[in-house]
Amino acid sequence: MEPVTHFLTGACMSRAGCNRKTALATLTMTLAAEAADLDMLWYLKGSAVGFAHHRGFTHTLIGAPVVAAFVVGAVWLGRKLWLKWRPPVENKPAEAAPPLAIRWGWLYLFACLAAYSHILLDFTNSYGVRPFWPFSSRWYSWDIVFIVEPAILIVLVAGLVLPSLFSLINQEIGARQKGPRGRGGAITALVLVVLIWGLRDYEHRRAVYALASLEYQGAIPNRVAAYPYEFNPFRWYGVVETDDFYEGMRVDSLGPEVDPQGRALTYYKPAENKVIAAAKATYLGRAYLDWAQFPIMEVQEHGDPHPGYTVILRDLRFMYPERRGSNALAAYVDLDPMYRETDEGFLIGNPTHGRTEGPASPDQ
Repeated sequence: MEPVTHFLTGACMSRAGCNRKTALATLTMTLAAEAADLDMLWYLKGSAVGFAHHRGFTHTLIGAPVVAAFVVGAVWLGRKLWLKWRPPVENKPAEAAPPLAIRWGWLYLFACLAAYSHILLDFTNSYGVRPFWPFSSRWYSWDIVFIVEPAILIVLVAGLVLPSLFSLINQEIGARQKGPRGRGGAITALVLVVLIWGLRDYEHRRAVYALASLEYQGAIPNRVAAYPYEFNPFRWYGVVETDDFYEGMRVDSLGPEVDPQGRALTYYKPAENKVIAAAKATYLGRAYLDWAQFPIMEVQEHGDPHPGYTVILRDLRFMYPERRGSNALAAYVDLDPMYRETDEGFLIGNPTHGRTEGPASPDQ
């Protein structure tokens, strides 16, 4: 998921009760919920290296405790520096409640929970995670929510903001606060997120079953998948694979109805040749094909003054019919006439805008 959802989830987890166990819980859990994306620093070594390592160790079951330890260490250091440099506090009110003690063991446990929440949230979208790396490099994805899911964002923001608003109203009317401030709102928000997942999962299964029940140009599908849109939980992007081609189409899960407007797009699988084989053997080619679920490859041959080939790699997961002009997560490999690699990277935006070495990740 995008960073804001991770931050908000960590904050809600803390407000749900963790912040009553130890001081600094909200700060620690909010940071730990997003800290796994520090692996984006690999992009400083190039887009291919960054892509190969993104959602790697920091997004694994054995990596989450390490991420949590890093965050707790950063909080400890930040607190130490703050205590050293903060201005002295004068005239402290005598009736002020004593501050909550910092319990570092609890903080580490809560940071681990927040770090694991990052893996869970990333699992719910289509990009996927490799939670069992290095024992297994297999990618897993639930495919039920979009990278930016407005409903989840609204629920999490409301769970954090509305309790503070109600608290101010209660103070104005002199009502007595019952229970920890914000706990009910945070718990409600987290429960609603789970319910959104449940609805999305149910509609996702309906879309997948509908896709699998049909034939396509007389061929029985070998594999089908459905990917979400960001606003409508009943609208899906369906992908079908047969022996010779892929098809991408809209699916309405309420019906359910496959390709209701008759606008399915067909992508034929290219025959294997020396150019494609050379592109697959490159560092980026290997990383891309390890991650891609429905890879398609396009070969462009160039003449003088720079003879050679460009092989464009795309994953049909991100080629929504309404977005044909975009190059979401599309990679390229340049080869010379002897099939040796001369360049590699990612295409960002419209094909006419050229290439860029920006991060090839939906998180950013």
